[in-house]
Amino acid sequence: MQKSELSEHTRNILGLKLPTDPRWVNLAEISLEDILTDHAYCEQKAAITCISLIQKNPEKDLLVEELSPIVTEEWGHFRMVLSELKKRGLKLGRQRKDIYVNKLLEFQIKGGSPTERFLDQMLIMALIEARSCERFKRLSEGMDDEYMRKFYRKFMESEAGHYTLFITLAEHYIDKTVVRKRWQQWLNYEKDLMNSTEVRGDRIH
Repeated sequence: MQKSELSEHTRNILGLKLPTDPRWVNLAEISLEDILTDHAYCEQKAAITCISLIQKNPEKDLLVEELSPIVTEEWGHFRMVLSELKKRGLKLGRQRKDIYVNKLLEFQIKGGSPTERFLDQMLIMALIEARSCERFKRLSEGMDDEYMRKFYRKFMESEAGHYTLFITLAEHYIDKTVVRKRWQQWLNYEKDLMNSTEVRGDRIH
C-alpha cells in the first residue's frame, strides 16, 4: 500500500472531524516509555472489552464470531508492546486514568433502551479504534526513529479494519439510518473533545 493511499484512507476514517495535533508525535517520541506503556494498556483494554461484549451478547451470533479473533489479535498486540519495552530496557508502568475514554463514556445514552445502549457501545469502540488508527499513522510517518515508524505502521494497518467492524456489527443489528445518525453525533462530540483536551505525549489518546 502506497503512502498516498494510506493518507486517503485515513482521511476517510469514518469522517473523523479533527486530525491529531502535529506536536503530539514529537512529545510522544520524547516520552517513549510512557507512550509504550499507555499503548500496552490500550491493547489490553480492547481485548477485555471485546470479551465483555461477547459475554453480554451471546445471542448475537455474528458479533461472537467476529469479535472472538479480535480478542486474540488485541492480546497479541499487547504482548508485542511488552516485548518492545523489554527489548529497550524500559518498564511497563502503571495503568493511568484514560481521560479520553472516560469523556467518551459521558456521552453514552443513560438509561436508554437495550438497543440504544448496545449501539453506543459499538460506536464508542469504533471511535476509539478509528482514532487509534489515525494516531498510529501519525507515529508511523512522523517519528525520527525508522524502526519505530515501521513498528507503528504495523499497528496502523491492523487497526484499520477494526473500526469498520464495529460499525458493520451495529448496522447488522440496528437500522443503518439510526446507526449513521448517531455516529455523526459521536463524531461531532469527539471533535469537541479533541479540541478541549491537552496535547500530551504520554497518552495514545
